[in-house]
Amino acid sequence: MRRVKRLDEGLRLRIEGDDDLWVLSQVCGTGCLVGMLSHRRDSTTGTKEDGRAKSAERKPMWIVLESSETAFQPFTDNLRVHGIIKEAKIDIGSHHTHVISSGVEIELTREGGLSKADYALIKEAISSGTRASSGLIVVENDEVLIFEVANHGIRDVSQFNLRGGGKRVGDSSAVSKEFFEKVAKETKMVFPDEMPLIICGPGMTREGFEKLLRGLGAENKIVNVPTSIGGRAAANEVLADGLADSLLGEHAIVEQVRAIEEGLKRISMDGAVTYGMGMVSNAASQGAVETLVIEAGLLRTEEGPSDWGSIAEAVETSSGKVIQASTEHDAGKQLEGMGGAIALLRWKLE
Repeated sequence: MRRVKRLDEGLRLRIEGDDDLWVLSQVCGTGCLVGMLSHRRDSTTGTKEDGRAKSAERKPMWIVLESSETAFQPFTDNLRVHGIIKEAKIDIGSHHTHVISSGVEIELTREGGLSKADYALIKEAISSGTRASSGLIVVENDEVLIFEVANHGIRDVSQFNLRGGGKRVGDSSAVSKEFFEKVAKETKMVFPDEMPLIICGPGMTREGFEKLLRGLGAENKIVNVPTSIGGRAAANEVLADGLADSLLGEHAIVEQVRAIEEGLKRISMDGAVTYGMGMVSNAASQGAVETLVIEAGLLRTEEGPSDWGSIAEAVETSSGKVIQASTEHDAGKQLEGMGGAIALLRWKLE
């Protein structure tokens, strides 16, 4: 994401990647004014009275709408923002949908200006630039899991399994070789050469899998790391333990996963941690919160006088850090199950 210019009550931004769309899906909530070059059918050019014939001319124009709803599926290439037209050459007051994708410029404003939470999330996206997604491949003796890791989530791509299927006839090593050769071919088709790859797993099969990829002509930058466990848990271990920091160290998802995992560890040890709005609010008021990890949507939902927004401000006032987390990864889903927020404390509260 790139900032084009500041506005009186917002920003003009250029969208440069799919990760930016997740940020916008959080920021473009109810009441946000979203302006961009779009198209409307001009009823004066059609043949149908009091309506728009399909043959009516679609005219490009700058349209500002007041958002009422967003529709976004992570790891897709567009964000749909629905709302009522506030500024345009025609159809003011009508419903409209902006389809935002990489490469477009938009203006985001709110009456009174964007919130601190919105500015923080946008600032993070701007500083991240167009950091590439990475492929993450978990390799075991009889299973290969393939994921895509982006700034704010992990997507399941494919799962290949050698187990099952009854008796195998012939040399089992030949069957295994055929299996991994097939998976390597599929993997090479999924990930372009410019996408960095992380290959991990608890054994040495991962080493042979990398050789198969190289033998097929894969030119990706590859980091090959051992994990203590297989399956989906191996992918989480890579993120939480920093096993592939040379590729993922600056991704927002790494910071989120590590902070959440640290919180869960402290809970299991009865350490300096708390969760739940009441407990976190109390800790924040005492200046005890070092890091607050919170599902990004909670900062945009008013819940009375002690809402999460005011709690986050209290944390930052006492020099604490606020991490706005996505729920598009396993640690984020665990956070969601705990009410959406967990606070790492400077000291344990009695």
